[in-house]
Amino acid sequence: MANEDEVAAEAKAKSRFILMSLMRLGGALMVAAGIAVLQQVLPLPSWTAYLLIALGLVELLIIPQMLARMWRSDGPTPPG
Repeated sequence: MANEDEVAAEAKAKSRFILMSLMRLGGALMVAAGIAVLQQVLPLPSWTAYLLIALGLVELLIIPQMLARMWRSDGPTPPG
């Protein structure tokens, strides 16, 4: 019984780690795409570059920490 709980907890932790890593990777790719737009490698308007960089930084730096905090308490944390 305890072994099944340990296996389930390990699988849960592994899936959370993978999700956080994918979030960070996606954020880094968004920042790189924004820089490519600023360097005129991608033919998009310049405002999309700033949007991609801002959203990418949020996804890279803030969202994984929020997920870790939420998962540490096993539920949503109240604001403040």
